[in-house]
Amino acid sequence: MRTIFETNFKFENLKEFYKGKVRDVYFLQNDIVVMIVTDRISAFDVVLNRAIPFKGHILNEIASFFLDKTSDIVPNWKIACPDPNVTVGYYCKPYPVEIIVRGYLTGSLWREYKKGVRNVCGIDLPDAMKENQKFDVPIITPTTKAVSGHDVNISKKEIIENGIMTEEEFDQIEKYALALFNRGTEYAKQRNLILVDTKYEFGKKDGKIYLIDEIHTPDSSRYFYADDYEERFNSGLSPRQLSKEFVREWLIEKGFMGLPGQHLPEITDDVVEAISNRYIELYETITGKKFIKPDVDDIKTRIFMNITEFLNKLSVKA
Repeated sequence: MRTIFETNFKFENLKEFYKGKVRDVYFLQNDIVVMIVTDRISAFDVVLNRAIPFKGHILNEIASFFLDKTSDIVPNWKIACPDPNVTVGYYCKPYPVEIIVRGYLTGSLWREYKKGVRNVCGIDLPDAMKENQKFDVPIITPTTKAVSGHDVNISKKEIIENGIMTEEEFDQIEKYALALFNRGTEYAKQRNLILVDTKYEFGKKDGKIYLIDEIHTPDSSRYFYADDYEERFNSGLSPRQLSKEFVREWLIEKGFMGLPGQHLPEITDDVVEAISNRYIELYETITGKKFIKPDVDDIKTRIFMNITEFLNKLSVKA
């Protein structure tokens, strides 16, 4: 009752429901979207079988925080957050690709690089780079947005040739993505952090490109602590991270990378608590605010009531 793994609400004017890896999305009439960020957690494109207390609350508030701080760069889909776990916004027809911006050679890209890959999404990577090394300039490595299974790298050329975007649309989205990454980098620096890599999603409404979904959250982004990055990198040590990577690393240690035939390891109460505490640390470090745990026994009821009340007000206003 104090975590939320899934929802099944019956809102008035409901047209369609979509269950993502982490988010439950309700599409209403009048092009209104209700996005509920659950406490589900995914890694290697697999949803784990335990809910993480406060995770959805934290992700939604961080995303809302950065949507507000970047609205001068690109219009975004957000109307309001009537509940800590909920964002209500405008429906935008999504482009079926994720725009990954990378400032450093790490994570999945490093795992490919280590295997000898030197061209990703049409971008040539220099030889002799080290894990967690900074690129001279950030690179964009788009991926297809898979309905299920793993996302797949795709180049600008393939995106245009497959009619996913026009060249003009891609160029505009590329400019938006780099400007957003630059804004996120500047903000992270103020918080003793480095924005290492992140993903953005875009859609179109009334002929205009909008930023949609989340932005600069620990689920969509990777952060390093800035104060000792150089020292640790030069010493061959892994940087201190502020991201979901620690969950992936724990799974890898247990022999799971989402590959066929592999089975999820047991996720104990201690592991759940440790993950929850790390998300709280993420929230407080990124926002500079103290996280106050909500004193609520039934999160689903609170969410449904807050959404219903807001939609009623929105309907009256409209």
